[in-house]
Amino acid sequence: MAQRQRPTSLRDRARYLFDRTLARSTGALLGWLALCCLAVVVPVSALLVWTDPAAPRSLSGRLTAVWRTSAETLRLGGVTGAPLRMLLSVLLGLITLLCVSTLVGVITTGLGDRLTELRRGRSTVLERGHAVVLGWSDQVFTVVGELIAARAEEGGGVVAVLADRDTAEMQTALAPAPGTAPGVRLVCRTGSLTDPAALALVTPAAAASVLVLPAEGADADLEVVRTLLALRAALGARTGPPVVAAVRDERHLPAARLAAGPLGTVLETEVTTARLLVQAARRPGLPAALRDLLDFAGAEFHVVDAPDHLVGQDFGGIALRFEASCVVGFLTADGRALLAPAPDTVLAAGDRLVVVARDAVTAASAVPVDCRPAVDPAAMAAGGPEAPEPSRVLVLGWNRRAPLVVDLLRRTVGPGSRLDVVTGPNGGARPTTGPDGTDRLDVVFRPGDPVREETLRGLDVFGYDRVLVLAPDPEAGAERPDDRTLLTLLVLRSLEEEAGRALPVVAELCEHRSRALAPLGPASDAVVRGELTALLMAQIAHGPELAAVFEELFAARGGALALCPAGDHVTPGREASFATVVAAALERGACAIGYRAHGTGRSGGLRLCPRKDERRVWGAEDEILVLTAAPGGSEDAHRTDGGRDRVPRMRLSHEGGDSPSGLSLG
Repeated sequence: MAQRQRPTSLRDRARYLFDRTLARSTGALLGWLALCCLAVVVPVSALLVWTDPAAPRSLSGRLTAVWRTSAETLRLGGVTGAPLRMLLSVLLGLITLLCVSTLVGVITTGLGDRLTELRRGRSTVLERGHAVVLGWSDQVFTVVGELIAARAEEGGGVVAVLADRDTAEMQTALAPAPGTAPGVRLVCRTGSLTDPAALALVTPAAAASVLVLPAEGADADLEVVRTLLALRAALGARTGPPVVAAVRDERHLPAARLAAGPLGTVLETEVTTARLLVQAARRPGLPAALRDLLDFAGAEFHVVDAPDHLVGQDFGGIALRFEASCVVGFLTADGRALLAPAPDTVLAAGDRLVVVARDAVTAASAVPVDCRPAVDPAAMAAGGPEAPEPSRVLVLGWNRRAPLVVDLLRRTVGPGSRLDVVTGPNGGARPTTGPDGTDRLDVVFRPGDPVREETLRGLDVFGYDRVLVLAPDPEAGAERPDDRTLLTLLVLRSLEEEAGRALPVVAELCEHRSRALAPLGPASDAVVRGELTALLMAQIAHGPELAAVFEELFAARGGALALCPAGDHVTPGREASFATVVAAALERGACAIGYRAHGTGRSGGLRLCPRKDERRVWGAEDEILVLTAAPGGSEDAHRTDGGRDRVPRMRLSHEGGDSPSGLSLG
């Protein structure tokens, strides 16, 4: 049975009639506005006149007074007299009101457009010595954060960001917390990175450094090259500041190198991430140690001039002459970095010192002090590090960096090692043997999906020395590629809790925000794709001379950072100074730059640059952070060709130039 329709109320009818009238035209809206004004102004004016003791006594006089009051309120003149005269007065008042309102509207629109333009970031940044960041990716948060920290450490400065995004959104996303960066201003501008006119908004010619972030998408590297070309066009014939850029694919590195110019440094993110994943797999806890060493929050690398009286002395003696900083090598006069050289390597005239120190002031003002009396030879451990043993590694997932990971593992693991790979539903390219045809690493591919619990249960994950979880490429499907990685980590964590055993896992993440969400166990590490590249970009932008240092440190056959057991250097359970650890590391061809006490956790507890006279009882499970020498480093110290054939993937911007333009971290 149909329900009876509720009768429409008078209020609803009035509202509907009002809405229909307003929808007709602007004239109807003006008519309703005039009617509403008259409905309020005329009654109130009449009330004022009738309650005024001095008002006229006659009705016509009072009506005239009501008219005058209403007209003055509505700015219609208030002329009295003949009806035609009053009508002309109203017409003149309406024309005046129209002209004034039009003028106000024009001024308001102009001011609004100007404020919108300023809010969009279209004004030129009139600064000098500022840092310029071009582009927007997940790395921008690390780069800008480190640049702000570096400027705050120096007492203030300006960091300018140009990207094709809304300025207010960029400012909100990047602005530091109040009070954390005193004296540092963040300026955001919006515009196309490939437009020289837009690049001029951040005044790159007057900047101290320019950083070009790698973009996202299939044509990301080509976008970086176009941005570098636009930057050259914006600078014109001027030399310009040092430029630091990054590309993802090695094939685009030569083009980026040419576009960057003689003062440019180009990093390769894919190889950098792959190398860090392998190092983290071989040396647990290294990602956190690298973050501590490469950010501006604590100690970092510096290049300082050597005191004159140290020229001619050997590296072994110089390394024990700085009390609160760690000398790790030389930067030769021709721009080569010698890291962890042989102790008998002599400091030549024009060479500079590569040190790890709390800040640039500490590094530059350190007064050499002989710390050799603090060395206790009896506390040094006998023998050296053991040769690498065969290991079993499990790789879950596949992406562009996976072949690089397999190749790096093949070079570094002990003979007879095994690598099992579960590529996932999309599969991938399958390398079988190394480029030299050796069987140092046996690679086996297994079917299955890493996010499925039954797949992982069938692998006996606790039988592996290390598990690597690779994130899918961003353009490979999911909008948030870390989702699959988080699911895999969740299953692995549940297996850990079920077995009551710690599982050594290294997870690759695409976004830095995912680190807080990752269910990592006590023996697990997370590597954010591109984070190391972002840290290196900020360090090189702040100190361009560090490009050669990082090139040597992260090259395929260069030196490396490692966390070694304290027992490799000092006798466990015995009290000894840190100078003793430094001396023991020098005998093994390495430089000790810090330590981490057992029980402090892998995400923290790393103590960099302790004083040489600091004494403590060293435990067998304490770890020493050392920088190891490159293969054949002592021979290369006397080379005259810059050792270019030693690092085959290195790219130089120009022959005989001052700085490397292609920093291939492979």
